This record gives sequence, structure tokens and C-alpha cells, in this order.
Amino acid sequence: MKGETIAAIATGMTNSGIGVVRMSGEESLAIIDRVYRSKRGKKILSRMPSHTIHYGYICDGETIIDEVMVLIMKAPNSYTAEDTVEIDCHGGVLILTRILETVIKYGARVAQPGEFTKRAFLNGRIDLSQAESVMDLINAKNEFALDSSIRQLQGNVGESMRKIRADIMYEIAFIESALDDPEHISLDGYRDKLKDNIINISLDLERLIRSSENGQLLKEGINTVIVGKPNAGKSSLMNVLVGKERSIVTNIEGTTRDILEEQININGITLNIADTAGVRETENKVEKIGVNKTKEYILNADLIIYVIDSSRELDENDEDILNLIGEKKAIVILNKCDLYPLVLEQEIVQKLLERNLKCTVIPVSVKERIGIEKLQSEIQKLFFAGEIDFNDEIFITNVRHKLALQEALKSLRLVQDSIENQMPEDFYAIDLMNACEELGSITGETVREDLVNEIFSKFCMGK
Repeated sequence: MKGETIAAIATGMTNSGIGVVRMSGEESLAIIDRVYRSKRGKKILSRMPSHTIHYGYICDGETIIDEVMVLIMKAPNSYTAEDTVEIDCHGGVLILTRILETVIKYGARVAQPGEFTKRAFLNGRIDLSQAESVMDLINAKNEFALDSSIRQLQGNVGESMRKIRADIMYEIAFIESALDDPEHISLDGYRDKLKDNIINISLDLERLIRSSENGQLLKEGINTVIVGKPNAGKSSLMNVLVGKERSIVTNIEGTTRDILEEQININGITLNIADTAGVRETENKVEKIGVNKTKEYILNADLIIYVIDSSRELDENDEDILNLIGEKKAIVILNKCDLYPLVLEQEIVQKLLERNLKCTVIPVSVKERIGIEKLQSEIQKLFFAGEIDFNDEIFITNVRHKLALQEALKSLRLVQDSIENQMPEDFYAIDLMNACEELGSITGETVREDLVNEIFSKFCMGK
């Protein structure tokens, strides 16, 4: 890879006002000299200062392809830490393709997905956690995910890992030094000191692992299922939350037979919301398939919104739904509270208590838009204690990072076991080193090449 100059279209492959073709590598400046022509034909871009923009034309021989602005960024002060050129052209797909073909003709090759960011990592400009945050930033679905990705790109995860790793490395170095030079470095009383340090480091890892639950939910969205009997108002609620007529609403029971899914944003939280078939005993084969699908979605849900028609009495179908909720987080909606109630809030609360279910019950009229704001605030409260803080707290949003933290924590617990069992000090060093390896894999300090390739293969072209 070293020495090769890569090129790719960095903007979307659709017609737009402006498009960008990016090059990075040792030959970037030489290639742009071959294809760029200034208005007066005298400017040589490789001789121009770094971080300057130049008006002119991209040409293939004597043929002008497009009128452009060219940005020059010389190593090491660029995204990849290599000589980099960005060609800002008109955003037609044909123009972008012609310019890319031209720079390839004059010495570049097509970049692999994520190769620009991979070079930034391999050249030491960013660590692996920062590199991964680039795609998180591009794919951010809400304000939290955006903010979290920016903080990770700025290095908050990597900085935290390096601090914890340095603390562990200190203990490894001390043990190895003491074992090599027992006459001058004593291990008397070291077990108790190490035990205290390992407990404190383990508490830091446990806190980061706990943050991953909310981090993943805020990044990927809360899988939310709307359930209830037929004609309870599930589809109407879905339409109100989505803000458009997404689900078909009629007075005929069993109208919804398939799962309808939408993604919505409530107070900065993304909900992956599904409107499901009404749960009831039925002999209709198609409707029965829908009911079975509903039960499958309930099993995989992060949140269940159980809609009850308060103008109709409860029956055995409601009992079945309550049993399906189990230990899931759930909110019970008493819909049609604008009508005369046949189901009271106290009755539902009692049934929840009998099953040891801790669900909030909210009277709602979907038709009159009563109680919708309370439902929205309850969702936020249920998952994030009522408030999402965009402070300096670190959230682990990457599954790979979480798994590495869990493995590091396991190794530290083995160290604690060895201390309790009065094992020799060299046993501590082995497990401490394993913990270090796992934490280093997050920042890329100890990561395998095949894992690096896998991570960057998931990136988009031009990034």
C-alpha cells in the first residue's frame, strides 16, 4: 500500500450542485499537475503552498472535462497525513466519473472502502477508536449519536483506554522489575496494594461497560413494539408518533396483519417502532401468522407500548399480553380516555402488581392527542432517568469496544483470584498483560491486521 496513490469520489453518487474527487499518496501532487490547467495555463499546483485552493480546469490531454476548484493539503497536515488533493467539481455523476477515470489514468488507483481513514490510522494521525467513530458520525441517527461520535473522534474513548492501560502497564513493569532484581525492589506488602489498584481499575471498566447499554440504545435506537388487542388504537398511535398516516386505520378488527416499521425521533432518542397485528385467538390463517409475528417482536423488544381500549372490558387476550411482557420495559396506554371508561387505571395497576410488573400506566386519547407528550417524556425517563446529558461522560457505543472491556475485566478478576489464593507474582503479570492487550485492541495498539481490514471494509467509498 505504501507509495500507492489512491483516489475516490467522496460525495454521493447522485446529481448535485458540487461533487468531490479525493486523492491521497506520494504521487497526488504529481498527478494533479498532469491533469490540472489554470486559467492562464502557467500554475503548477505542486509548487503551491499547502492548504490553498486554486481555480482552473481538469483536462485529459487537450480535452477539458470540468471547471473546478482544487484544494492542496501537503503531508503531514492532512486527513491521511499524506499529500492530499481534493477536486471540487460540478456534481453530475458523469463528470465525477470522468474526473476519477482521468486521475486513475495518470497514476492513481481506486481506493478501497475506508482506505483514506485506514491510512489516517496507519500513519498515526488517529487511533482505531477514532477511525471507527468516523462511520458512526456519518450514520448518526440523532443528536446524541452525533455528539457521542464527535467526542469519540476527538479522542475521549482512546484517552480513557490509554490512561487505564498505563495504570496496568505500571503494575506489570513493577512486577517484572522486582522479579528481575529482588535485591533492590521488594514485593513485601505489594499484594494488598495491587489488590486495591485492581479494584479501582475494575470499577472504571464496569462503569464503561454499563454505559454501553444506553450507548447502544441511543446510537442504534430503541426497538419499540406497539401491542394490544385488535382495534385498541395501535395503528392510530403509530400514526400520531410518526406524524403521518403510516398505518391503515379502520373500525374493522384485524386490519393490521403484518408488521409496519418506522424510525422516529423523540426528544433526541431514536425509536425503531413497529405497529403489530392485534393479539387475539383467531382461526384466520393470515391473521394468526400476524399474531405469531407480534409475539416474536415482543421477545426482541427493548420497549413495549401496550395499548388498551379503555372503553371495552378486559378479556383473556389482555391476560395473554400481560404475560408476554414479562421483565421487559413497558408502558401501558389506556386509550380512548375521552370516552366512558369500562377499564379503570386502578384495575390495570392491580393486575400489574399481581404479576410484579413495574409499568407506568398513562391515560391517553390518541384521537384528541391527549397524553401523547406524557408518553414521550415517560419513554425518555424509562431509559435515561429523565435526562440525556451531553457532558464529559463517556458512552461506549461500539460492540467491539464493549467485548474488549468485558475481556479485560475478566482478566483483572483472575488477578484478584490469584491474589486471594496467594499465587506467585508472575501469575499476576500474565493476566495483567492480557487485560492490556484487550484495551490496546480498542485503540489499535495491539490489534490484528485482519481485524483492521474487517473494520475498514465496512466504510463507505471515499472515506
